[in-house]
Amino acid sequence: MNNLVGIPPNQMLLHGPSKLLVHNYHWHSPKVGIVASYTPNAKDVEDHFGVFRGVDQIEAFAQGTIGSLNPFLECIKQNCTPAQLKENYIPAFISIGQVFFSNYVEEGDTFVSLGIIKFHKFRQMVADGRIYKTPKGLDLDKYFNTFNENRLKDYDLSADFTLVAELFDITGRAIKTN
Repeated sequence: MNNLVGIPPNQMLLHGPSKLLVHNYHWHSPKVGIVASYTPNAKDVEDHFGVFRGVDQIEAFAQGTIGSLNPFLECIKQNCTPAQLKENYIPAFISIGQVFFSNYVEEGDTFVSLGIIKFHKFRQMVADGRIYKTPKGLDLDKYFNTFNENRLKDYDLSADFTLVAELFDITGRAIKTN
């Protein structure tokens, strides 16, 4: 594995399938950051007036960033597969710094999480980033095909992306089970 683009998230994430909040990885630089997407369905917004709650957005961001990047780097370090890693580690969401919401996401809206690694050591990772609602019908794989580290760090997206949230110090760790 060189990066996560093209890898199904359910093969990388240590989370169970019923709480998987990442559909695709669109861009990835292993030691810098990632762009991942998710589209909430009816189950995700049930009893919430069709809105994908802020707490779920934070979870989707965490899964798409630290929950994906940390296992990826650990697999490289340990020279193992994600399935082998899952046998020995469980993910722990340790803390949230600050989150500022500017907009909301509804059922059927696709959003991207742009995550930038701030710290990574001893299976612990800290990331900052943003969530953007994407324009309807946009081919995200094609759009992010020419993305680069500078554009990620500058959150350089076209004006038709809508800022939903800014997240700081999202922290997680893979905890050894045995």
